[in-house]
This record gives sequence, C-alpha cells and structure tokens, in this order.
Amino acid sequence: MALLHAGLYAWVLGVVVLVLLAVSLSQLRGVKTKADYLVAGRSLPAFVLVFTLLSSWIGAGSLFAGAENAYRNGFAALWQPAGGWAGLLLIYFIAPRARKFAQFTIPDLLEARYNQTARVLGVIAILFAYTAIASYQLRGGGDILHLIFPTAISSTTGMYMIAGFVIVFTALAGMASVAYMDVAIGLLVTVALIVSIPILLGRVGGAAGLHAALPATHFQVLGSISFARAMEFFIPTMLLMLGNQAMYQKFFSAKSERDARVAVVGWIFGTVILETIIVAIAVIGSALYKTGEVAERPREIIAYTARHGLPAMLGALLLGAVFAKVISTANNYLFSPATNLVNDVFLRYMRPDASNKTIVLTSRLVVVGLGIWALIQGAYTQSILDKALYAYTIYSAALTPVILAAFYSRRINSKGAVSCIVAGTFVTVFWGTDFVRHHLPAVIAQRDATFPALIASLLCMFVVSWLTAPPPREKVAQFLP
Repeated sequence: MALLHAGLYAWVLGVVVLVLLAVSLSQLRGVKTKADYLVAGRSLPAFVLVFTLLSSWIGAGSLFAGAENAYRNGFAALWQPAGGWAGLLLIYFIAPRARKFAQFTIPDLLEARYNQTARVLGVIAILFAYTAIASYQLRGGGDILHLIFPTAISSTTGMYMIAGFVIVFTALAGMASVAYMDVAIGLLVTVALIVSIPILLGRVGGAAGLHAALPATHFQVLGSISFARAMEFFIPTMLLMLGNQAMYQKFFSAKSERDARVAVVGWIFGTVILETIIVAIAVIGSALYKTGEVAERPREIIAYTARHGLPAMLGALLLGAVFAKVISTANNYLFSPATNLVNDVFLRYMRPDASNKTIVLTSRLVVVGLGIWALIQGAYTQSILDKALYAYTIYSAALTPVILAAFYSRRINSKGAVSCIVAGTFVTVFWGTDFVRHHLPAVIAQRDATFPALIASLLCMFVVSWLTAPPPREKVAQFLP
C-alpha cells in the first residue's frame, strides 16, 4: 500500500511539474523586450493578477512558517496573516497610484522620489530580504519531497531538486511565466484546501473533538503568546505586504489602474479565506499528530497531514498543490531581486545601452546566481518561522516606510529616506549577533528585531527629514497631485 501511495504521489508531482513547464514554455515566444521579461509587457488582466498576487503571497511563509506557528500556538497564529489582511485594506488605495507610476522596480521608485543612493541601498535591502524568503521556500520544498519519498530522498537532496526546478522555471519567460503559472497553481491550491478541511475536521471528531484534544489556549485570541509577541507577528507581515516589491511589480504589469484595483479586491477575499484554512488545517493536524517526526519539525504539519490524514488521491493533490506553491513563491522571490540587479545595477551603471537580447540573457544568468545564493541560505535554515520573520523585518523596517512616504508624504526627503533604509537593514541584520546579546539587557536582546529595527528606521526618516530641507517639488509631483 505504501508503494502504491508513493507511486500516486510521484505521478501527481510529475503532472504538476509538466504543467508548470508547459505554461512557462507557452510564454517563452512572447519574450522579446525588457518590458516583456520584467513586467509581462504591462498586459496582465485582473483575473491573472488576482491569482499571481495570491500565489506570490501564500507560499512557504504561510504553509510552513504559519503552520509551524499554528501547531505551537493554535488559532493565535492568525495574528501573523492578519497583518497581511490589514495591509491589503490599505493597498486597495495604493494599487492605482503604483500602476500610474508604471516603472519596473521599487528602486526605480526610490530614485524618482529620492535619489540614486536610495536606489542602491534599496537593492541591497531587497536582496537580503528576498533571497532569505526564497531560501525557505527551497527548504520547505525539500521537506515535502522527503515526506513523500522518505527512504529515497532526504530533505537536503529534495531542497537541491526544488532549487533546480525553481531556477529553470523562473529563468525561462520572466514575469509572464511567473504570472500564468500562478493561475494554474492558485486554482489547484484553492480547491485542494477547501475540500480538505471538512474531511480533516471529521477525522478529529468535529469541533467538539478538536476542543477536547487541544488546550484551551489554542482557541483564544492571544492563547499562550503575549500581546508583544502577537505584534511581532502582525506588524512585520503588514509592513512587508505594504511595501512588497513583488506586489508592486505585478501592479506595474497590470493592463490598467482599474485592473490593479479590481485585483486587490479578489486578493483580499482569497487571502483571508486561504490563510484561515491553512491555520485551521495546522491546528487540526496538531490534534491528530502530537508526537513523532512532525512534533520535532512542526513546519511540516500541512504536508504531513496531507500525507497521513487524507484519502490518498486528495492527499496527493494537496501535497502537489503545496509543492507547486513553494515553486511559485520561490519563483516570485527570485525573479524580483533579479529584476533589481538587471534594471537597477546592470542597466543603470554597467550597460545602459544593452540590447533587449542582452538584457533577457543577463536576467536569466542573474536568476541562476541568486538561486544558488538562496540555496546556500536554505542549507543553514532550521526554523522557517524565524527565517520568515527575519526577512519580513528587513523589508518592513528598511523599505516600507520610504515607499509609503513616496505616495503619501510631501515632507520626507532623500536624506531621511537613505538614513531609514540604512538603519532598518543594519539593525535587523546585526540584531542577533553576540555584540547585541552581550551589550544590551537580556529582556531586550532576546526579542526579535522587529521593534528595534522599525523604531530606528522611523526615527531616522522623520528626524533627518525634519532637520534638513524639503524635497524638490518636481520629485513629489510624480506621486502626489
């Protein structure tokens, strides 16, 4: 029976890989220019935008980090995705402005509103954050392959295999490939998750059985975590959502401002539904599987529950969906910083006269290089939840404040923006070092970098801007009427 199930899982994963490859190849012929590769020729309709936004957001961060959080803390884990939901409500108003600006990357925005220094520092912050996010997608994908083929594939070997898939898929056709793969993946994930939840709830004995199997704290608003810890989940997720370059790049790819705004509405509903289901499945899984391998590596609870708690075909489909989501999210978070290096470094400072053919070839080579860097980081990742919070904090402290200020503030200037990016990146990267642990009180040093990094970056942005001259009117006019 085990061999039969393994064959079924192999067949489903094989079909998933072939479908994704077919979608990538179908878009390959349309890639002729820089705009085709980087922003899909600015042609994506609202329907495609909804699924590519969902797929770029709900990846290993939700399926592994969020599930690990839910396994340990119950429904209090919803504080983490709730930050994204709050960010989405604000994004509804930002999306049309972003599409109106219609550039290629966030550093484009930073230079237009601030200066070249902000652009370069923005690239550095994005590389730190996005390759970290891509790295734990690879780690999560390796875990899935190990769960399906426990004797044939180790987690590390699986991680290398996933890295190969991701690099090839991402390099092929750029944004069009990523976006249209996301439609297929989003549909598969949505159906598999919705069908799975009532079956798993029945296995645990319904709501009454679930309550009986778990401590009461698993069903409370804060549960066993403090309010400060809840905010360490909520705030970085919200600020990552608000400043997420992968998201803005999708808006830059939209057909129109209206398509961008309509897509956000669908994204809000889809994200709330799917992330709530993911947390619920992880909580049910924590009731069904309290011991064993998954208790030692709770990040695997969604995949483990699919493998052992569902009928074979549905379990295979859910595992295939999770596998595809990992590939999709890794695609997005490799493609986005590759765009930065090509558009903001290669074209800006090295080859401004490069042909479209050279740009596309360089983009593909950069994807390969970043994929290798992400793979190296993934090899040293133990807790996906911790790695996710690290990546979210870099981005939310260093970049989100200056991105929002570009659209909503007339007073923040280039000096304030540069100091904000430097402070947010520096504090996050060095917060976990021995220097911090040895020179700050333990009650402060033992906390995540979330609040220290955010406080430092906001203070720098506002104080430095207030002490120096206002920005030129022509820079502000590009973003504010």
